[in-house]
Amino acid sequence: MPRQSASLDLATPERIAETALLIVDQEGSAALSFRTLAARLGISHATLQRRCTDLAGLLDLCVDHLAASLPDIPPGTAWAEATEARFRCLYELLAAHPGLVALRGARPWLGPQLLKRLVEPQLADSLAAGMTPEKAITCYRRMYLLTLGSASFVDHRDPGAAQAATRTALAALDPADFPVLTANIAAILPAVVGHEVYFGALRQLIDAADPARAHR
Repeated sequence: MPRQSASLDLATPERIAETALLIVDQEGSAALSFRTLAARLGISHATLQRRCTDLAGLLDLCVDHLAASLPDIPPGTAWAEATEARFRCLYELLAAHPGLVALRGARPWLGPQLLKRLVEPQLADSLAAGMTPEKAITCYRRMYLLTLGSASFVDHRDPGAAQAATRTALAALDPADFPVLTANIAAILPAVVGHEVYFGALRQLIDAADPARAHR
């Protein structure tokens, strides 16, 4: 059997994903291209396309690489605890890579690792806890959309810049037209970048859906 080329040895899915994420995280989403990535990997553009086909395939590879870090929840863990652990980890992964989230846009996140480590076990736990299939998927979607949205709209790697932009925008408002916003800037700024806004909302959704609470 012929040995695969050295360039393919360099273009493992893990190395492609890690290098692409490094480019996006350090230089911004606009810096990611097949030519740039191929050059960083030391392979040809054609070799990279054989692995990923197109930008959508590359982004799928990156997302699935991150999803492999989602936790394995021990059997018997309470539904609420397992649910919070999964979605907190997903949020932290997405918040750490805002450029990837921006590039993905509205495309579905359906890679095998995400399905295996988040969607399938979360739905299985919900069914085992007594939810109907309809309630289980609705519950999942609420938490998933909360997580994706919370990670998408603020670059949590640079909270100072996000707060400064918000402060500038609010300070330019006329207090006569916006008395509440202009009078409460100090209270508003922490909430713009605070992770607790998401964590608190997640806990509220979990508490409302927790099958254990429904039987008390």
